[in-house]
Amino acid sequence: MKKEQLWELRLYVAGQTVKSATALNNLKKYCEKYLKGQYTIEVIDLLVTPQLAEGDQIFAIPTLVRKVPEPIRKIIGDLSNEEKVLVGLNIVPAK
Repeated sequence: MKKEQLWELRLYVAGQTVKSATALNNLKKYCEKYLKGQYTIEVIDLLVTPQLAEGDQIFAIPTLVRKVPEPIRKIIGDLSNEEKVLVGLNIVPAK
């Protein structure tokens, strides 16, 4: 049996907006459903640390970045479309 890998996810937001909160809540919901115990979520508020946007080339908010597993993938928006998020992150639902 292969070792489960840890998913490193980074969510870029700009302040405590409704869209940012929705994106974070949706992300947590999907992670608990499909990646339980196998993920970390780092939330980066670009109002606090705007210089961090350049490293991941963030142009829109909110943006979710999958750092690990590689390749890096990005999803822009409030993450309300579960299927789009799962496909975008390449998460295969457990059978």
